[in-house]
Amino acid sequence: MNLQHEAELSELTPEEQKELELPASKLETLIQACYQALNLITFYTVAGGNETRAWTLKMGLKAPQAGGKVHTDFEKKFIRAEVINWQKLVEAGAWAKAREKGLLKTERKEYAVQDGDVIEFKI
Repeated sequence: MNLQHEAELSELTPEEQKELELPASKLETLIQACYQALNLITFYTVAGGNETRAWTLKMGLKAPQAGGKVHTDFEKKFIRAEVINWQKLVEAGAWAKAREKGLLKTERKEYAVQDGDVIEFKI
């Protein structure tokens, strides 16, 4: 199966895939294996509670270096970062609700970004 077919299949709903009795996609498995082999993680950023974006980072890098992936000023002028795991954020329902519940952690320059972190950088 080529990448074009993989892309087309990924657009189908689970119900449509079941109707067609399609095998599970191997693309996700391949991507996960590559990330592990290359020691990469994914972190996410939020902007004003409206925009979320995924970023790739070498495992073990600190918050300022992660900020530098987003914008060079975030690394140069890093003060702190508000961090939450994406699953806890989904459970909370919104960034503001996570803040109200005290689920956001304030991290400093020495924080090693974890796979699945959602981060708002403060400069």
